Amino acid sequence: MTDIASAAEWANSARTDTAALDAAPDRTATGKEHFEVLDGLRGTAALMVVLFHIQGITVGWDDSRVLLHHAPLAVDFFFALSGFVVGYAYDDRWGTMTARHFLALRLIRLHPLVILGVLLGLASYLLDPFAGTAQDAPLGTLLVALGMGLLLLPSWPLPNRWTDTHPLNGPCWSLFQEYIGNLAYAFVLRRLPARALGALAVLSGVVLVVSAARLGSLDQGSAWDSFWMAPVRLCFPFLTGLWLYRMRDKLPRLRLGWLPLSAAMVLAMIAPTLPEVGGIKLNGLYDAACVVLLFPAIVMAGRHSDAGRGMLGLCKASGRISYPIYITHFPFLYIWMNYVANGNPSRADLIGVGICLVPFLLLVAWVAYTFWDEPIRNHLRARLRRHLARC
Repeated sequence: MTDIASAAEWANSARTDTAALDAAPDRTATGKEHFEVLDGLRGTAALMVVLFHIQGITVGWDDSRVLLHHAPLAVDFFFALSGFVVGYAYDDRWGTMTARHFLALRLIRLHPLVILGVLLGLASYLLDPFAGTAQDAPLGTLLVALGMGLLLLPSWPLPNRWTDTHPLNGPCWSLFQEYIGNLAYAFVLRRLPARALGALAVLSGVVLVVSAARLGSLDQGSAWDSFWMAPVRLCFPFLTGLWLYRMRDKLPRLRLGWLPLSAAMVLAMIAPTLPEVGGIKLNGLYDAACVVLLFPAIVMAGRHSDAGRGMLGLCKASGRISYPIYITHFPFLYIWMNYVANGNPSRADLIGVGICLVPFLLLVAWVAYTFWDEPIRNHLRARLRRHLARC
């Protein structure tokens, strides 16, 4: 009986500890608490991107049938979050941290999943059963794309991959910009006062608005014909996110919670494509307004908001899975693209398989996080700590 009672007490204690762990905010490697609402919003934005890609491929990108017209703006939201979080995580560490140390930490955080995403993209390119001969690229061309992709560098397009700058895994284009933002922070932006950051943000915001008004959309930058727009999309949100962190104590304290902020983001993304009126491309101006006005407000509110009762665990899970699902989903959707185009699916097949893709991609992301990303990052961080201790 004593053994049984002890086992019961141990089980209850384990359940209590697990519940307490789920109820406690995550912490960074240096012990800082995560902004759980911002983590949850990152997951919301990532899921919007996945749904947009699945549904867009299903309807052949027919604009009249696309549901999440403005979901590509999630990338701009990611850039804003990145600027804010980089400032929060690293601004106060430069007395003891070098640029080399910072860049090593960022590579450890981001690059394991970059490699996995590219390897999945290579597998989908070689093994896609629905591609036919559309993906018969020369071996040399494929090896160049693989090598460049593993380094996160742009490469020439591959057959059946549009004109993407990162043809083995299209979403890598935004990670390439993320790396540029991190380099700019390490060598320039961290040294600038808030006033200079604000001035640069305003200037880059003007360029963003003019570009959006000219093009009619901010869904640009992933392909070679619009490659110049990638840094334009990076600059304003990344600078603004960093500026918001520097000005955090002087700005209004908005509090809305994860669900209302997620609802605001989703509503912004499902708005219809706006027409051109009197020579003015209203859709581009709408996209720019989301990036320039709405997303900074969401970041400010998320920074001050609590997750809400019963929402903390969901926000934590959403934040953990957000990057893995963003970087691993597209290799599978290349196969989905070829299935839609060449597999002669019925409408019921399209709906059924399309719906099943969502939990499947979530499962892939969880596996990638649990068995690839987290173990590799833990190992590399431990090696980095040992290296720094010897220096």
